[in-house]
Amino acid sequence: MSQTAARKIESLRRQIERHDHLYYVAGEPEVSDREYDALLRELKELEDQNPELRDPDSPTQRVAHGLLPGFKTVRHSAPMLSLDNTYSLEELQEFDTRVRRLLEKDEIEYAVEPKVDGVAVALRYVDGRFTLGLTRGNGMEGDDITANLRTLRSIPLRLRTREAPRELEVRGEVFMETKPFEKMNERRVAAGLNAFMNPRNATTGSLKTLDTSEVARRPLRIFVFSVVRPERHGLKTQLEALAWM
Repeated sequence: MSQTAARKIESLRRQIERHDHLYYVAGEPEVSDREYDALLRELKELEDQNPELRDPDSPTQRVAHGLLPGFKTVRHSAPMLSLDNTYSLEELQEFDTRVRRLLEKDEIEYAVEPKVDGVAVALRYVDGRFTLGLTRGNGMEGDDITANLRTLRSIPLRLRTREAPRELEVRGEVFMETKPFEKMNERRVAAGLNAFMNPRNATTGSLKTLDTSEVARRPLRIFVFSVVRPERHGLKTQLEALAWM
């Protein structure tokens, strides 16, 4: 095994992971698509030449080979509940009254976030590596869609920190932005396929597709908004948790 090849492979992996973060999370890409593809191609060639250095969490391994056999059911580490809706100011005021009474406080600080209209998922990391991705399912158990979630470049396969927690679970919403959704529909119609009704339905269908190579072509993104058992990570408020994530 060449130490030079090992160092080059690890350097390329970190570069690609950084560019994934800049493009899909920060929205501040530093390289063109052509330059990015060249880095990915160089990494794949080096891994092919040095198969003993392959890593399942390499950027080249996001898409599984062949069709998935199906989705097994896995129990959630903590119940994965849905949000309540309200369209009434009176109901919102009643909610605030209940919160103040239960917490026995007169002043309450709220964190207010946009609601992303997509599909809720749970992401589990062990020793900094993405090991499991689940749908909400019935709230107690969800479908294991790890292979499909691995195709989303906005989801890191390994955490970009040297002090990753032993175990970490976050939850978020997988979604499609409007313009990429419309462009995808245009391509489908041009290819003689049916257009999707709306971004949410397209996202749901994509995550339950058994062909990961097809999932990888869909413009799926994720917004992560919740840490499971935040106290384990020293987090006391939702704003702290968002910044930490």
